[in-house]
Amino acid sequence: MRAVALICARAGSKGIPGKNLAEIGGQSLIARAVHAARGVAGIDRVIVSTDGEAIAAAAREAGAEVPFMRPAELAADTSPEWFVWRHALEYLRSTTGSFPDALVVVPATAPLRESVDVAECLALFERERPDMVITVTNARRNPYFNMVTTDADGAAHLVMQPPTGVVRRQDAPPMFDMATVAYVAKPEFVMTARGMFEGRVRAVVIPDERAIDIDDPLDLVVARAIFAARIT
Repeated sequence: MRAVALICARAGSKGIPGKNLAEIGGQSLIARAVHAARGVAGIDRVIVSTDGEAIAAAAREAGAEVPFMRPAELAADTSPEWFVWRHALEYLRSTTGSFPDALVVVPATAPLRESVDVAECLALFERERPDMVITVTNARRNPYFNMVTTDADGAAHLVMQPPTGVVRRQDAPPMFDMATVAYVAKPEFVMTARGMFEGRVRAVVIPDERAIDIDDPLDLVVARAIFAARIT
């Protein structure tokens, strides 16, 4: 199976300016993503889609290809990343004559992932051939037990009515939070579907401490603290 890893790293982050070049343990987020992808035996190429020259330089230094610069219309705050995936796949088809068998997306914003996490996603994809493999973590809240909504009168209700007899959170049906550790997709599915849940989706559960997603400055503080705790 021929798998290509794609790392999407936009330059214009608002929450943390220059986010993809922020460092944890002396390595930038973009470099960490490249190294995680390169550490997976089943991945043939690692390419980066970015609109930033500094990110491109850091990606190349870490060992990735940056064969194109992302067009401005795909680098705005409102640009769907699904279209960025399509743009990369179109490039691959136009330059190699075909799509890869698997597109492995490795977001730069999950810097504590390990190569084994990405490899597990790819192995599940190869074994069961779903349209998508996503990563998840065990949810801290459960809509059957401790998540509520309010109606027009202000009365609070559980989001979902639990099965009869559920009196403890542990007895409620398991729920998961989506993570940004990795995605694996059939290229043909990405090119034709409007979103990942239109197809057959499987999930790999990732430990919480490896699934931190860097979205704001607090996330970066937490990720640095977890990384420091690992090496002390």
